[in-house]
Amino acid sequence: MKKEDCIFCKLANGVIPTRSIYEDETFRVILDAAPATRGHALILPKEHADNLYQLPEETVGKAFVLAKKMVVSMTEKLGCQGFNIVQNNGEAAGQTVPHFHIHLIPRYTDDRQSILWEPQHYSDEVLDEVHSQLTN
Repeated sequence: MKKEDCIFCKLANGVIPTRSIYEDETFRVILDAAPATRGHALILPKEHADNLYQLPEETVGKAFVLAKKMVVSMTEKLGCQGFNIVQNNGEAAGQTVPHFHIHLIPRYTDDRQSILWEPQHYSDEVLDEVHSQLTN
């Protein structure tokens, strides 16, 4: 299903021109219009799902297999020293467009970008509570 008012549906299906670097029957990979680094790309499913929770499991698997394939190829062609593969779900997690997508961000030694978080320290009590919640 495609969503009429979804910008990423339009990009993924060629309604809006892009700098596409890969396409198959399920996905289009495009260069990000506002890249974090040189070569930053997006994996966009052609069918709409707001986020990972809504994406069929088969498509999730294919998306991450494609991510690996693209990262290997892009690393070789761009000569980057590392890669971030980022996938956000929900506004609180930084998702700004409600269409599942994966960011492929080539990293260069001096690119001045940061995709880090500040480690938090929780008591054993809190960690035990979380563990209990997730295993019961």
